[in-house]
Amino acid sequence: MLRSFLLLLALALGLNASVARANDTPPDVLARTTSQEVLAILKQDKTIQSGNQSKVYQLVEAKILPNFDFNRMTQLALGKHWPRATAKQKQELVTEFRNLLVRTYSSSLTEFTDQTVEFKPLTIKPDDTDVTVRSEIRQPGGQPIPIDYSMYKTSFGWKVYDVTIDRVSLVTNYRATFASTIRQSGIDGLIKTLATQSARSEVKPAPRPGS
Repeated sequence: MLRSFLLLLALALGLNASVARANDTPPDVLARTTSQEVLAILKQDKTIQSGNQSKVYQLVEAKILPNFDFNRMTQLALGKHWPRATAKQKQELVTEFRNLLVRTYSSSLTEFTDQTVEFKPLTIKPDDTDVTVRSEIRQPGGQPIPIDYSMYKTSFGWKVYDVTIDRVSLVTNYRATFASTIRQSGIDGLIKTLATQSARSEVKPAPRPGS
């Protein structure tokens, strides 16, 4: 179920980093315009369709993840456990949570077929800094699946800090999983679990610019 959940998220959330730098771009316009770009790449790129994981990692790194606020997402996912973490643990948690999404998105994108995305009209006031962008994934022979993006405005443009798919929140979903691991083995145990999962990935994420 989680794999299908993140497949839909990956298909819908194609926010281009170069476009995101246009701080005055409304969040719904940003999401609609740039998601079309990712969907077009998925339809046209034969190497991605054949399951080339390196190419998929590059797409995820370049087009999707730069538009997440991973610090805020990780803090929300940890919930009451976040204040208990040391500065070093917080940094490691953010890194491993990011790696988790890179790995899961990359696996899910290879399953893309004929889904399309339709965004709903958004009413936004000039002084709004936190909005919900609503959309639907449409797939042949199936019911539309609603997807809501929780986004807030930063000095670098609008950033995503949670996504709700068919009334299931990404942050809430991981919060329950993380809390269970922390109860059993502590915060260091969660970090170790996430790191172990990343190490099992057959293909490493593409290097970040400047690295």
